[in-house]
Amino acid sequence: MSFKGRRLISLLLASMMMVGLLAACGSDSSSSKGAASSGNNDVEKVSVEFWTISLQPTFNDYFNKLIADYEAKNPNVKIDWKDYPYDAVLNKLMTNIAGGNAPDVVNLNTELANQMGTKDALVDFNQELTADQKAAYFPGIYSSTEMNGKGFALPWYTGLPVLFMNKDLVVKAGLNPDNPPKTKQELNEWGRQIKEKTGAYGYIFTMEARTLLEENLPFLTEDYKQAAFNTPEVEAYVNENLQLLKDGVIPKDIINYDKQVQYFASEQVAMSLSSSPFINKIKTAAPDVYNKMLAVPSPVGKAGIRYSNTMNIVVPAATSHKKEAVDFAVFVTNAANQVEFSKIANTLPSTVESAKDPFFSENDGTLEGVAKSVSAVSLDKAEDFYIGVESAKDVNQTITKALQEIYLNGADVKKTLTTAESDVNKILGN
Repeated sequence: MSFKGRRLISLLLASMMMVGLLAACGSDSSSSKGAASSGNNDVEKVSVEFWTISLQPTFNDYFNKLIADYEAKNPNVKIDWKDYPYDAVLNKLMTNIAGGNAPDVVNLNTELANQMGTKDALVDFNQELTADQKAAYFPGIYSSTEMNGKGFALPWYTGLPVLFMNKDLVVKAGLNPDNPPKTKQELNEWGRQIKEKTGAYGYIFTMEARTLLEENLPFLTEDYKQAAFNTPEVEAYVNENLQLLKDGVIPKDIINYDKQVQYFASEQVAMSLSSSPFINKIKTAAPDVYNKMLAVPSPVGKAGIRYSNTMNIVVPAATSHKKEAVDFAVFVTNAANQVEFSKIANTLPSTVESAKDPFFSENDGTLEGVAKSVSAVSLDKAEDFYIGVESAKDVNQTITKALQEIYLNGADVKKTLTTAESDVNKILGN
């Protein structure tokens, strides 16, 4: 991509918005953050505070065993696991950092990891990991939190979109479900044929900023200083989508996730790019449609990549126990532990060896099993959607809002892109 597009990927630009940690703050080594007596011959243990997001109590057994295994191998370390709900993490992080009591190992999404990285508030794993340790992770996912030669996070569990198809509608349109569309262009062609032959919409379209990156179109300049999407190429792409909307190939009112489920469940649309939870939604809403569903790898745009939604493990620079924190972060995200977590959490791993486990390649023939295996084989093409700037959320929302104004409300393409360009440049300080 022309501006580090393959590294401009994050989940989360529309998900977990939490504020970055300030590297200048230190940790309190006199409380649970410091040395604690083990009770055995007064041997002091280093207490490593580990934060996760909304994983208790569902995964208590997994993490209790994980921690016990680590402590058995590292008798000088005690892991203090704390879990916070999504909407409480922001204030908790800010409060602890301001009080000089930063956690040592934290579960964060890609967007926040990158925002914190811009503040130099995280340990640089490129300095802490050996070449072999770094190579354990899929390069496209690991690089999602690399900026200026520094790696600010270890990728943990992830997810990739799958193309779900209504087999009956696809066959009725004269298409072969055993040879599904592999590119966005083929997806458009399938969509047109489905509309023509069945009257149903072809597929559900995502009206988000990341769609530009999927097509290898400019987003920001290489130095992240200015907007770069107000171009004839982007105009042409937007106009192509407008034509698809006009021709009824894709529906308009599908921004809301529940609306997407409704369209697919009522067989008003033949295909949907979504993730595994979509299966349960359809199974509950329309069991008969669930029985017609097929899962195939998601088609790729001109960039040739698939965007993952990744959760990461980071070590705040303010930790008082960097050595132990880094070691535990590597342990949590190693291949064996990622496989075990995926088995109980229905997620995908971010390590190369994990993906080779038979659990991901073999399935029982159910829709759920097929969805798991077809998404797992795409991990080598996965990248996380992020923008390596502190104001990533505002940039993404501005561009997404502009695209939605065009697609949903018929706003003038050139004028709207020009306005969005000006707004993004102001956000970036220009």
